[in-house]
Amino acid sequence: MTLPRSDHFNGKTFFQGHHAGALRHRDFWRWQLTARRKAWPRTVTVPLQPPPPRPGADEVVITWIGHASFLLQTPTSNLLIDPVFSERVSPVSWAGPRRVHPPGVALDALPPIHTVLLSHDHYDHCDLASLRPLASRHDPEFVAPLRHRDLLTAAGAKRITELDWWQTHAVAGGASLTLTPSQHWSNRLGTPRNYRLWGGFFLKLGSKRVWFVGDSGYDAEIFRSVRQHGGAPDAALVPIGAYEPRWFMRPMHMNPADAVQLHRDVGARLSIAMHWGTFRLTDEGRDDPVEALATARTEAGVAAADFRVIAPGASVVV
Repeated sequence: MTLPRSDHFNGKTFFQGHHAGALRHRDFWRWQLTARRKAWPRTVTVPLQPPPPRPGADEVVITWIGHASFLLQTPTSNLLIDPVFSERVSPVSWAGPRRVHPPGVALDALPPIHTVLLSHDHYDHCDLASLRPLASRHDPEFVAPLRHRDLLTAAGAKRITELDWWQTHAVAGGASLTLTPSQHWSNRLGTPRNYRLWGGFFLKLGSKRVWFVGDSGYDAEIFRSVRQHGGAPDAALVPIGAYEPRWFMRPMHMNPADAVQLHRDVGARLSIAMHWGTFRLTDEGRDDPVEALATARTEAGVAAADFRVIAPGASVVV
């Protein structure tokens, strides 16, 4: 399929202003050679959580599985976002970032899944080893940004929908979703950098609005445009980790202060922290994002109840 050129596609690859895809390879190697990574625990014990509650009428139950993986349940459908259940996130199963705690909900304990959403092709978000059993056991519809069809077909997906930024699509249970832009990039073994599009998902689930931000650097213009298109979300799922060193990570990953600013920009009724504490991807310590988030909330006058950190497997009802 030949894609038409657009303000974010040059005919070969995708782009977004001066986003992270413009960083040079030598910047990456400079980081690797000068990195001062804080130690992480080899394993982390997380409290056992009760099963997600059944959603009531016009409720959404949001369960954090870990990292950027969420289970969203409504009275009429169940959705998974960026499901990663593997021990490592890497092109190979024997190397790369290793999980320090188990998934908050086991793959075998999932309810029937009607829709799977993928934000982009990075290995900590698009895990073929997790997608294959989901495709074979649940036969969900898979929704992803443009050019993910090859990966999803390789995972055994039969029903695939690809979206461009701001395209809206109806899914099971009367829900609809819009692919939102983010300031990020894409890259996977076997394809050029930025070959596939990336983004977030703004979901309308009954009367509730839930925005999965996806990986992103801070971009006030993008975030305010999301509010203009969809309104203030009832819940925003916001990344707070993988942000050090700032000179390298700033264009592609927000830090906790950026995340709090996003929360205020979009007028979220509630934000839930994600993208921290599961895989060591960058230089900060495991608990640094949570501590920095608490500081940023206090400085911005945001209550802890309005921007929550929850344990893997814990659920929030909106």
